[in-house]
Amino acid sequence: MAYTKVSNKTQDKDVKYLNKDFNTFKQQLVEFTKIYYPNTFNDFSEGSPGMMFLEMAAYVGDVLSFYTDTQLQETFLALAQEKENLYHLAYAMGYRPKITTTSTTDLDIFQLLPAKIASNTYIPDFDYALKVNPGSTFASTEGPIFRLEDRVDFNVSSSFDPTEVNVYQLDNNNNPQYFLLKKTAKVIQSTTKSQTFQVGISEKFLTLNISDNNIIGIESITDSDGNKWTEVPYMAQDTLFEDVENTGANDPELHQFNNSTPYLLKLKKVSKRFITRFLADGTMQLSFGGGTSDKDDEQIIPNPDNIGLGLKDGSSKLNTAFDPSNFLYTQAYGEAPSNTTLTVNYLVGGGISANVSANTITKNEFLNITQKPNLVVGTANFIGESIVTTNPEAATGGGGGDTNEQIRMNTMATFSAQQRAVTKNDYIVRTYSLPSKFGRIAKAYITQDDQITPLTTEPNRIPNPLALNLYVLGYNNKKQLTNLNKATKTNLSTYLEEHRMLTDAVNIKNSFPINIGVDFEITTFKSYNNQQVLLDCISELKDYFNVDKWQINQPIIINEAMNLISNVQGVISVQKFDLINLSGEDKGYSQYKYDLEGATRGGVIYPSMDPSIFEVKYPDLDIKGRVTTY
Repeated sequence: MAYTKVSNKTQDKDVKYLNKDFNTFKQQLVEFTKIYYPNTFNDFSEGSPGMMFLEMAAYVGDVLSFYTDTQLQETFLALAQEKENLYHLAYAMGYRPKITTTSTTDLDIFQLLPAKIASNTYIPDFDYALKVNPGSTFASTEGPIFRLEDRVDFNVSSSFDPTEVNVYQLDNNNNPQYFLLKKTAKVIQSTTKSQTFQVGISEKFLTLNISDNNIIGIESITDSDGNKWTEVPYMAQDTLFEDVENTGANDPELHQFNNSTPYLLKLKKVSKRFITRFLADGTMQLSFGGGTSDKDDEQIIPNPDNIGLGLKDGSSKLNTAFDPSNFLYTQAYGEAPSNTTLTVNYLVGGGISANVSANTITKNEFLNITQKPNLVVGTANFIGESIVTTNPEAATGGGGGDTNEQIRMNTMATFSAQQRAVTKNDYIVRTYSLPSKFGRIAKAYITQDDQITPLTTEPNRIPNPLALNLYVLGYNNKKQLTNLNKATKTNLSTYLEEHRMLTDAVNIKNSFPINIGVDFEITTFKSYNNQQVLLDCISELKDYFNVDKWQINQPIIINEAMNLISNVQGVISVQKFDLINLSGEDKGYSQYKYDLEGATRGGVIYPSMDPSIFEVKYPDLDIKGRVTTY
């Protein structure tokens, strides 16, 4: 019986893979159909059912091509637009985005001490000296709550932490009855909130989300057994420094030096640890360790040094197969919580409203104080209630979180800096990367220091290769430029110590704002509403002079500003455009006067040689315009 063998090999078809949009997909599908299905379908009119299916296929291809391109684009830091992807890329490259920044300031804390007689002299009775513990809170008359970060011990006085003592009250015989003690400490604007999580069986690298806004950081995490969990920069870090009071119980040998060294710096090993990261939606994610086994680490991964020793604690042989992945179950990356309830206390706050004025933090919201035992109860209660506070300087540093562009720029700069500060850009990035709870640096600019040479009769300024001048500014509660207070500068200096070169000295100085106003005149077309055109011009100038867009030592290009309003619909021409220097602290402006006309070259107004920044402080008042007839 004869039969015909049918080949199962299909005809190779020419498929083009370079099509990217709807029209090219459609054209290729039409050509494909004409070549390979000439007898099956030949009605290529726009209204035919066959063309409908071809166009639907082209539509699907166009959409898939778009999403493929977009997803690829979102993997590159320079091109990504989605905030969530920017956050992931930032953390991968070592930058920690900010969702909010809080203000900080120095707080003067006062307490009374009764007098006592020693060697026929009236001295303060330091038995009644208080310890104001971290977590104590103080309220501003403007609303925000400030939290004490470090312990304030009135028993201790040193060059770094002095205690100021003055006579407060005399008795009837003009002898001191009470002394007034003053110490200064840093406070940050924040309030404490709490959230609990039920944890069942252990889970490697458990993650929990805190759903709240304006989270600054974690205050504490404790489990239902009373164990404290410690935050670390990364899970492999198992030791931290902590300060402990120099007492006989904490260190019997060094206790004798507690007068000059009241606190000791100790290394603390932490197996119960966690890390945090902010998410794009403003929430915070907590991640815990991977150690889920109840066995000792050496039982999971035997120490080869102990194999074959024949000692009491050694093993003579390995009875089980060695799996290199077992290390993931050890406590090398911390413990994983299990069968417990975690209580998370976290801090919220920040924003422009946190920048309160000077002498407004005057209310004791919650005081956590410690007194010596066995004191006279009435006197001890009176002293405990004598604490008063004030802030001699305004709180600064509060602001919003990072914009997409700030995340992108800071991440690229952080990655290139590699956790060190060498170039000018490295220092700028590190300055802007100051953790939010330590204050916000709004503007930063760095130059090499210079000095006067003594080698010539005429003093000359020469570069100082061993020092840098870092000029900074912050925002007040109205988002106006202001000098940073001492607390924020100290935090910045301490933060830079970790990254700066050993041979670099960094001088943190104030830049100064140059307040300006705008006065302009325009002509308009008769068919347009003059008032609306004028408002549109003012709006364009407000956006142009928005303080967020200006940096220290950035010049003003006059034609650039004029072009903005000349391109507003309805404007025929700009008849007048003047920039005016506004100064005088009695009027609410900067004290600095500046000759704008003398600083203008070729249509560009240059800032001062001393780092400065142009600012329209009151846009609603200082940008004025008029419509003239033609």
